[in-house]
Amino acid sequence: MTLRLTLISPATSEALREVRFDDDGPLDPAGIARAEAVASAVEASPRAYTSPSRRCRSTAEALGLGAEPLDALAGCAMGRWRGQTLAAVAAAEEAGVSAWLSDPTAAPHGGESLHELRVRVGAWLDGLADGSGRVTAVVEPDVVRAAMVHALAAPDAMAWRLDVRPLTAVHLSGRAGRWNVRAGESLGQR
Repeated sequence: MTLRLTLISPATSEALREVRFDDDGPLDPAGIARAEAVASAVEASPRAYTSPSRRCRSTAEALGLGAEPLDALAGCAMGRWRGQTLAAVAAAEEAGVSAWLSDPTAAPHGGESLHELRVRVGAWLDGLADGSGRVTAVVEPDVVRAAMVHALAAPDAMAWRLDVRPLTAVHLSGRAGRWNVRAGESLGQR
């Protein structure tokens, strides 16, 4: 049998609007309203999961999913950069940001590297591949990127080339260790 996994990125939040490393802030009112407005476009599935962040849990709730938070689906741990804007970090740590953006194994912030995130998300994804049926997960954009890179067996650095907009769905289908990817569907716009 084939497993069908839908990864949904969270609705907008203040951190997203400010291009700030998430500090577990809430969705903004527009994000909640948009998630509620597209809830009918989300197909019900017997298994639903979410990143443990507040914005992913709130998005899942607004979409009407009874999703279980999983640590394996947490966004990348950003260490001392958490809560700061990318512009502020780049001004203070230009070399660190450059290393982070060019080397998937770098973690100048003291948190998790892009490679470590992809390995963690890939292990979860591979664990699902033994099953069948439908699974839905509301996850951070970097988790969506890591899952796509893993599914395609692409180099970790390819994650920087994938744009994940709020409230979009990426569909993965797989069996026997092979994944297919359908990317970038805006919810409510089929």
